[in-house]
Amino acid sequence: MTTVSILGAGKLGTALGTALRRSGYQIHALTCLTQSSAQESRQIIGSGNPLTDNREAAAGSQVVFLTVPDDAIRGVAEDLASGSRDWTGVFCLHCSGMLSSEILAPLAKRGALTASFHPMQSFASKQAGPESFVGIHVGLEGEPRARKKAQAIAEDLGSQSFILAAKDKPLYHTACSMASNLLVPLLHHASILLQNTGMERPDQVEALLPLVQGTLRNVKNFDTKGGLTGPLARGDEKSVTLQMEALQGYPRALRIYRELSIAALEMARTEREINEQEYTRIRALLEGK
Repeated sequence: MTTVSILGAGKLGTALGTALRRSGYQIHALTCLTQSSAQESRQIIGSGNPLTDNREAAAGSQVVFLTVPDDAIRGVAEDLASGSRDWTGVFCLHCSGMLSSEILAPLAKRGALTASFHPMQSFASKQAGPESFVGIHVGLEGEPRARKKAQAIAEDLGSQSFILAAKDKPLYHTACSMASNLLVPLLHHASILLQNTGMERPDQVEALLPLVQGTLRNVKNFDTKGGLTGPLARGDEKSVTLQMEALQGYPRALRIYRELSIAALEMARTEREINEQEYTRIRALLEGK
């Protein structure tokens, strides 16, 4: 049975630990900044020695996950590498989407096999269960043997994996952020607009979620190109005009609407859902010309 230590058992680390344990891995130890937080994570995972000392937690494990914040990875790696442990052949994986495995160079110099292991998933709490990893994609980058191990781990979790080049990590991470993080402020602005129609706060989100989920189903079934619906997809200039008029009192929402609408309009043009005349007229309207 493969032994695993998780350094930085916050939301992602705890969810990962829970999923690994359910997949047959032995959680040897886990760390948090405070003992109480480590004990909380241990209770959720169901095993693992709860600690605050990363060196102590990493000792003896075959796989060490660094699930600390990005700006802490280098410091943790340097601290681990400065200890007395023999790192030869130990798999050290960090979970940053932005940073490459080069950040683990202090450990690699001590013989560790290093890679980055980034789940394309959002973890809002420590309670996210093993199902959070089922069917998702995991971006892998790093030393070939470490990548192979990471690929096996992803498969055990029910995930699909793919290989990234180190130079492409920032672009990859930006794509993830646009699809996940930037969706939240978009929905926030939509809820503000609904609020100003008189709809109460809980109802705003409740009303929007099925609409968003339906859109995601369309994208899943027909790809982004076939999932576009609404006024822009059908060249409805009158509806676009009325929507822009409705947004005159919401300057930030109007700016967001303009930029995203131009992008959607270009998609509709590429897919030949609208003709050149419709595209030209609506684009001029969106640009205020």
